[in-house]
Amino acid sequence: MTAENPDDTATEQKASRPVNRRSKYVALLALVVGSGLTLLSATQTWFSVHLTDVGSHVGILGVPGSTAAPALTALALAGLALTAALAIAGPIFRIVLALLGVLLGVSVLISAGSALADALRASSSVITTATGVAGEASIRRLVDAVDVQFWPWLAVVGGALIVLANAAVIVFSRLWPGSSRKYQTRFAGADGRDAAAALGIADTPESDDEEARAVAEGETAAEPATLDRDTAIDSWDELSRGDDPTR
Repeated sequence: MTAENPDDTATEQKASRPVNRRSKYVALLALVVGSGLTLLSATQTWFSVHLTDVGSHVGILGVPGSTAAPALTALALAGLALTAALAIAGPIFRIVLALLGVLLGVSVLISAGSALADALRASSSVITTATGVAGEASIRRLVDAVDVQFWPWLAVVGGALIVLANAAVIVFSRLWPGSSRKYQTRFAGADGRDAAAALGIADTPESDDEEARAVAEGETAAEPATLDRDTAIDSWDELSRGDDPTR
């Protein structure tokens, strides 16, 4: 049986440490990128609606992503906030946050996918505002064609990244390094003593115990209390006789 070399063990731990940190940084970076792409996509034009000449409405209307998929902006901001929370969360809470992150990414995919599935319905509010025409049937007669831009597909990519990043957190978060202990040892001495011991301020429970024990055993001097009582009685007697006790 051979003894394990401590130097080899330390080297293996140092070699595995960057891998653990790398998995954490890659997952958080993917979350930031996915949320950022989703937020960027929501600010761009998703659809170009070509109107017919019915009712003298001729032209092209641009439909932004925030109108075609109103929930995207809030979902993207929630993803960024989730990234910050995951960076400082503990192991158990990290799993809970990652599960919520998967639901968030699925919501982004559903929101973008619904707009892509029916671009005309997603654009109806813009068409109604520009033309005053309402109703699905009337809007469909008014629209000649709808061109789909690149940006809604970017939102789909962002949602997929959010889902994959949170799935990676669930699988690999146990390999992540623990939180920094610099705040935990902030009030401790270099030798592990607490702040009071490090500063030389020692608690004195012994003195309190000794005082309590002395009181219980009747070892405290009763003479000061007796003198104070006698002085008060003498002063009262002098007042009763009409004498001034302060002279």
